[in-house]
Amino acid sequence: MSNIVFCTIKNKELPALARAPMFGEQGKRILETVSKEAWAEWVGMQTILINENRLNLMEPASRDFLNAKLQDFLSGGAIEKPVEFKEVM
Repeated sequence: MSNIVFCTIKNKELPALARAPMFGEQGKRILETVSKEAWAEWVGMQTILINENRLNLMEPASRDFLNAKLQDFLSGGAIEKPVEFKEVM
């Protein structure tokens, strides 16, 4: 039986994450307020952001950029999604 959390991203009760996705207060806050479904959306968006912006996570500026986008996501702010590539036939 999975835990249920009121997801602040989806604005409804959904299954919770099994464990905090990161250490510290931010990880605890995410565990208590973000659902498994919403976190999966963030992970997908994070991958797109890393690839589209060619981020090198060894660089502090790249980590700061990604953390700012995470904060936007957690606050319910819109994250601009890249335009999907459609092959022309």
